[in-house]
Amino acid sequence: MAYDKFNTLKSSAVPLPIENVDTDQIIPARFLKATERKGFGDNLFRDWRYNGDGTEKKDFVLNNPTYSGKILVGGKNFGSGSSREHAAWAVYDYGFRVVISSFFADIFRNNCLNIGVLPVQVSAEFLDKVLKAIEADPNATFEVSLPEQTITIEGSGESESFDINAYKKANLLNGFDDIDYLLNIQKEIKEFASDRPL
Repeated sequence: MAYDKFNTLKSSAVPLPIENVDTDQIIPARFLKATERKGFGDNLFRDWRYNGDGTEKKDFVLNNPTYSGKILVGGKNFGSGSSREHAAWAVYDYGFRVVISSFFADIFRNNCLNIGVLPVQVSAEFLDKVLKAIEADPNATFEVSLPEQTITIEGSGESESFDINAYKKANLLNGFDDIDYLLNIQKEIKEFASDRPL
């Protein structure tokens, strides 16, 4: 399933400075019945966003109109727990294209990269600067450059580099998942196969 290409994103951010956010908190297990990637954003952080009667919890950041943007800023160890792909689907479907943390669970990181969400792992010190920038100005903007592999706090100009697998980077730049990548090189695959004995 192709998704929007990712190159450079400039956006404000939503702060969620909570450590050890696991995938069951991101998308509770009772919402995993669907097999398509659509509709999960409505239940992103469901139990933190809503009361039992479906009314919004006013103190949760996603219900606070002060904060908006396509960047979610989490605490250390974001996406731990079970390997459910649906957690990444929920993040993407809600509208986030970048998640920033000082540490990601490996499976969650890979699930994000497979569907067009860029997990940006920064140092604890830089994460603190990002959160302080948002605290000082909820409209603070950040530039995430995938080609340069940098994130910049636009107000101060402070920047930090982040790592990403070269294959996943190329797929994000092209809007490819793994199947799209193979379809894109099917000519080369056929040529390679034609030179090999059956």
